[in-house]
Amino acid sequence: MHRTFRQQRGNVLTTGMDRVLIVDDDPELCALVRECLGEEGLLVESVHDGRHGLERSLSGKYDIVVLDVVLPGMGGIHVLQKLRAASRIGVLMLSARGDEVDRILGLEYGADDYLPKPFNPRELGARIRAVLRRLKPGAQDYGSWTREHLELGDVELDRGTRTCRLSGEIIELTTVEFDLLEVLMKASGRVLPRKDLFRTGLDREFSPFDRSVDVHIGHLRKKLGPLPDGTQRIRTVRNVGYLYAQPTTIAISQSESGHSMRIIPGKSLRAVGRP
Repeated sequence: MHRTFRQQRGNVLTTGMDRVLIVDDDPELCALVRECLGEEGLLVESVHDGRHGLERSLSGKYDIVVLDVVLPGMGGIHVLQKLRAASRIGVLMLSARGDEVDRILGLEYGADDYLPKPFNPRELGARIRAVLRRLKPGAQDYGSWTREHLELGDVELDRGTRTCRLSGEIIELTTVEFDLLEVLMKASGRVLPRKDLFRTGLDREFSPFDRSVDVHIGHLRKKLGPLPDGTQRIRTVRNVGYLYAQPTTIAISQSESGHSMRIIPGKSLRAVGRP
């Protein structure tokens, strides 16, 4: 069910629905996507060059940007770099099928997802919805917990502010990297299959030809480095998935202001709350 409130924004009347900006130099494609996504309740606008795409993306009017790699005026990767320097808006990259380098660069520079061309508009809609769900406050809450703080060795995650700290220093993570790290930390000490990481971290079904999870894991390894003892923090289990190396336990405590979660190495799982 779509939100029903209305508000005036400049000369545009908004209905509270999610707003999508398509940045692509193909007007016919933009018209098709606008029609298809409009049927799904998304408000879609388009622009056809990189410079205007960047300007509109930073306007604060949109919830997510669908950004093509090849654009006149300013390339999509360059637009993404400038956008990420100033905004955490959702970004889904479009790239020609087979342009693996562009897709990897897009993810490395902070895109939340990518989709190769040609694509099914329904799949694009599903990918957009998945990114928007991850970006919404309180997304992926577990059970009744509304606020969580995870601490595992030298890494701390604050889900309320979506921040990561390594030995007290803030580490910049993309939305997907944060979600994947959270899942890995909560399952530390056991292997998570790649297909499970697709569902929990990317909010979509596994595809054997989609390497996006592997790319994000690679970025997490670079940003977090090894464990303090020099061993690998996130280990690859060949043909299965990934494992966050440090065996841990999660202790959950509740206070008036919210809930906190601490991962304690070598202890059994326990929950602590006020009487």
